[in-house]
Amino acid sequence: MHLGGFWLAGPLLAASALAAATPDTHQNSARQTTKYAPKQPPLTTPWTDLVGTDPWPEYPRPQLQRSKWKNLNGIWQYQDAGSLNAVQNPPFGQALANEVLVPSCLESGLSGIQGKGMYYSWFRTNFTVPRSWTNQSVLLNFGAVDYEATVFINGKQAGFHRGGYFHFAVDAAEYVKLGADNELLVFVHDPTDTGDAVIPIGKQKIVPSHIFYTPCSGIWQSVWIESAPRNHIARLDLDANMDGEVTVHVHSSSGTSTPVEVTVFDGDDEVATHKGTSESAFRFTVPDVSLWSPDSPTLYNVTVRMGADEIQSYTGFRTISKGEVDGVVRPLLNGEFTFMFGTLDQGYWPDGLYTAPTREAMVYDLKVLKGLGFNMLRKHIKVEPALFYRACDELGLLVIQDMPSLRPLESILPNAEQQKEFQRQLELLVTQFKSFPSIITWIIYNEGWGQLIDGYPEFALTDRVKQLDPNRLVDATSGWVDHGAGDFSDNHHYANPQCGSPFYSLSSSPFDPTRIGIQGEFGGIGHNVSIEQSSLWNDQTAINGINQTYEIDDTLEIWNYRSHILLSELEDQTRRFSCSGGVWTQTTDVEGEVNGLMTYDRRVKRLLWLSGDNVPDVFEQLPGHNYKSRKPTLSLARKCE
Repeated sequence: MHLGGFWLAGPLLAASALAAATPDTHQNSARQTTKYAPKQPPLTTPWTDLVGTDPWPEYPRPQLQRSKWKNLNGIWQYQDAGSLNAVQNPPFGQALANEVLVPSCLESGLSGIQGKGMYYSWFRTNFTVPRSWTNQSVLLNFGAVDYEATVFINGKQAGFHRGGYFHFAVDAAEYVKLGADNELLVFVHDPTDTGDAVIPIGKQKIVPSHIFYTPCSGIWQSVWIESAPRNHIARLDLDANMDGEVTVHVHSSSGTSTPVEVTVFDGDDEVATHKGTSESAFRFTVPDVSLWSPDSPTLYNVTVRMGADEIQSYTGFRTISKGEVDGVVRPLLNGEFTFMFGTLDQGYWPDGLYTAPTREAMVYDLKVLKGLGFNMLRKHIKVEPALFYRACDELGLLVIQDMPSLRPLESILPNAEQQKEFQRQLELLVTQFKSFPSIITWIIYNEGWGQLIDGYPEFALTDRVKQLDPNRLVDATSGWVDHGAGDFSDNHHYANPQCGSPFYSLSSSPFDPTRIGIQGEFGGIGHNVSIEQSSLWNDQTAINGINQTYEIDDTLEIWNYRSHILLSELEDQTRRFSCSGGVWTQTTDVEGEVNGLMTYDRRVKRLLWLSGDNVPDVFEQLPGHNYKSRKPTLSLARKCE
């Protein structure tokens, strides 16, 4: 079936089986449900105790925002379903075994479950729909569920979705009762890396090991309902460039051409209005715009009306391209070379795993990076909630966005069906996130993980991404297995950089001067902290893997000394060769990886960038750069403020 634009055909139950299995939805068994209480994770953060039972109250989708909505986050019921066949016998009207916090990863302490092997799960809650929503669509939205979700409303199957990183919605109007309790039941299947499963999982692993971490199963992003007209705006594509041109494509739920009006605001001042129709892109120009950049992240509010539907959105005027500067192929932001300098940002939390404990916690990481002088982050084989990218838009942080990778084993590569599914989810990534101004580049493959050896599929995938989004650059293969596709010559080398240079260590990723040279990963130097310091992930398997870090420095003084050397090498390669950016590994420690700028709990910063001249400023070595950074100073660690 195809509902809300993001649904995939799945295992629908026969109507007769559903009827036989469907009691009165208000009937409850005598089962005693274990009350919710967070479990003690191996490590906490300053926000762990602030989560409460009403998490993430913010409207979750900032680029398509409606005024009539209701947050379903909070305490739900959960129980282990036992097998895939359990979906054929839903526990309608029955209390489940445990209470669980939604959103959360079932493996996390914040969930109240903190389980292992969470392959098959039932989630249950009740919700009411206001009577005023009569004769409207009632859109039930899920920010993300890992991995497959089968949704039942009042004893009827309402839809199925596959893919652990993407928003999906179903029009629940035909299933709900207005002004009364409605039962929502969700069956989740998450195979992660078991058996012959080859699915986008990023760094998740059932048995974590060093650079692979605890998995995340279940409803890990927000759930909400909203009211919209029967024919409503299902998707909005926005792009605004440095010339003031705005390109709009409104996708309606009916798929029929409908009049649309778009109004752009600078603060409270209306600066442009244009009329077009849905189902086809149209363009208009806003005069005298202020451009979006890391130094000046100016955003414009946008109102879109289609019939009785009205949504709020926003955009930023900027152009991403590439071109030659002094004979070297460079990334260009608003027509000027911008050296991209940032961190590998994995988005893991010791208390919530994939789910940050609060929005404040999530934004804290970004503010730290901005304060340290970075202008970019590489979101590493994970996709964040939409509010993350809104924060990057507001702060002025460029985002290089990875597609979550398949399994990293060369012995377990995708078959034809699995490769087709990988492409489908890659297309979801691009279509759902391409309107965020901060995202400048898509990465398809990381270090060859899940990358087919025969046929070089990255060429066709690059073409497909550029068809869907012609306004960004594509890094087809970040590190290791580069056949020449995409806009970047991307090398990974630890600990020392080899960026845009005529020397390299892997023959599979030679430097190509016809593309942009970037150091997709480097650094990764470690500094161990102890349990006594309360900043180490207290898991013995992870602790045993610490010695697999590329380099461990005994003291913070040595760690800062080595950081100084590596950053100076990157600066030298920027001046001498064709280096256009670097990605330092990494923002924070993650479980047994102790090589972050901050510890995993965010309580200790290892590196401070303050005013001074101790480290050469890589940004000022190049003509035509447009990113004004402060000169950094390497300093000793201190407690985060």
